Amino acid sequence: MIIPSAGSGRRFHSEVSKPFVLLKGEPILKRTVDRFASLSFVKQIVIPTSKEYIKRTQELFRNYDLSIKIIEGGKERQLSVQKAIRHLFSDIDLIAVHDAVRPIITHEVITRCCDIAVAEGGAVAGIKAKDTIKTVDKNNFIINTPDRDSLWQCQTPQIFRKEIFIEAFDHAEKENFLGTDDASVVEFLGKPVKMVEGDTDNIKITYPLDLKIAELLLENDDND
Repeated sequence: MIIPSAGSGRRFHSEVSKPFVLLKGEPILKRTVDRFASLSFVKQIVIPTSKEYIKRTQELFRNYDLSIKIIEGGKERQLSVQKAIRHLFSDIDLIAVHDAVRPIITHEVITRCCDIAVAEGGAVAGIKAKDTIKTVDKNNFIINTPDRDSLWQCQTPQIFRKEIFIEAFDHAEKENFLGTDDASVVEFLGKPVKMVEGDTDNIKITYPLDLKIAELLLENDDND
């Protein structure tokens, strides 16, 4: 597992880094890590974070039995993942990347993505687009309306066979390619990535309203 955790609190209007904002009394990052740490097939978690949060992150996971490595991330998410690859155990089969601020990921979606990644090489959790999507020009005039049936909203985790993932990031570095997510880096290599039905509850906490929604979703979890 690689969990990039260098996000700022700027859009969230927070003085602390967004992964350290409290969600029902615990940092969002801890709740996210706990979703993976409880799975027997997760052997290691590497967390790239900003320099000023390294000690704080180390303290947060000091008493975990699972191997959790905290490193300084890069200026871009892709560079953070590239640095994290160098710290991964050699005897692993799959590499997964998950947003630090998606704390309501289910074990079912994680396992589904792992199974597809083993079979196909790469798997990305996502949900089908519900709204009509428009392509516009630089002046915001509509160019066309893509077929909604072929459009998906990407989530994480994004999981890949180790050899494909490492080759893709090495290739991107050599070609100075910067992708919008991990799947786009693998796509740039020309390798197939399969979309996997995710979960609408698997929200990314970006704005204060998202935190309120996450609190409600966790309450429902507690009641199940």
